[in-house]
Amino acid sequence: MPTLSDILTHEGENREQYFHAIAPPVIQTSNFAFDSVESMRNAMTDELSHHIYTRGNNPTVEILRKKIALLEHTEDALVTGSGAAAIAAAVIANVGQGDHIICVQKPYSWTYKLISQFLPRFGVSFTFVDGTDTADIKRAIQTNTKVLFLESPNSLTFEIQDLNACSRLAKQHSIVTIIDNSHASPVFQNPSDAGIDIVVHSATKYINGHSDVVAGAICSSHAMIDKIFRSEIMTLGMTISPHDAALMLRGLRTLPLRVRQSDASARILADYLYNHPAIERMYFPLHPSFPQFELASKQMSGCGGLITVRLKAPDKESVLQVISNIRKFLIAVSWGGYESLMIPSIVFHDMPGLPDSPIHWSTIRFYVGLEDAEELQADLDQALSILVRDK
Repeated sequence: MPTLSDILTHEGENREQYFHAIAPPVIQTSNFAFDSVESMRNAMTDELSHHIYTRGNNPTVEILRKKIALLEHTEDALVTGSGAAAIAAAVIANVGQGDHIICVQKPYSWTYKLISQFLPRFGVSFTFVDGTDTADIKRAIQTNTKVLFLESPNSLTFEIQDLNACSRLAKQHSIVTIIDNSHASPVFQNPSDAGIDIVVHSATKYINGHSDVVAGAICSSHAMIDKIFRSEIMTLGMTISPHDAALMLRGLRTLPLRVRQSDASARILADYLYNHPAIERMYFPLHPSFPQFELASKQMSGCGGLITVRLKAPDKESVLQVISNIRKFLIAVSWGGYESLMIPSIVFHDMPGLPDSPIHWSTIRFYVGLEDAEELQADLDQALSILVRDK
């Protein structure tokens, strides 16, 4: 296995093909010409490995595919136009009418909609389970279960699944395992090493890392990638553009530096928030207070920059005041770029015509970006002070 630095700067690249340029080129073309009917016919038999039309395979995208596959310790990878597209392609490729899916509770919102609203239209049933207990997953298995969808750490409150146990259980029942590994990134966790069949990413986040590209990734065996490519990717046109792939190759060079810096700063803020009198509860998988700390530490070498807190707030107005006083965390979805972000649950409460979110209104998820940790802590300190000022 090549080293991390080799993957990011050398693997998948052939500089002799592009004038020994250090940065991979943008092959900005829609299609490719052939010198004979025979050469075109040969390419058509294996479009995943040849360049015919950029909706299928493109040289710039192919370099990115190879690097992401190596990062995730898989044989191959595909890059899609969004994380939602990657999840959808991986799931749809492995179910059909009459099949059943098991998924962990509280997944990413578009995963939830895919499984609970979209696929049932085509005769696919589902069960959501508490993934912290593998026994719950085992009890949910039916004779027609085809996919087990994991998300470890889980969205928002970061529940962990035992990946080795889930893999063993699924293989006993010929179930395909899929995991969303966007939270930990391939720097901190490689689920394929635990036997997970397919690893998906919202590559918009850490893999790109600059808040300027929306993308997804699917990592698996050659056979599985070929299966997904020939059907879902080519039929639904899910591929990424060469320009966006080039931007991601640029971002990928600094992946370890970025996620490790974010992780280091998040650990500082997690300690601070855990001990703050204005915090009711703090969620960070690699903090000793986390209920699954031992399992998280076993499966992940780092955590990244996501921290969720529930404030000790007497009312919604005080939560809104705290949020309005925070200066260095932008109110926004997603994560993984330079900028620190926050997504307050209160956004999803009191929205006209919509039911309130089941997540308590005083809950906030923070993404700790690449700014100085001391500055971020000072900003949070002054904002949270309104909740303890009169106590």
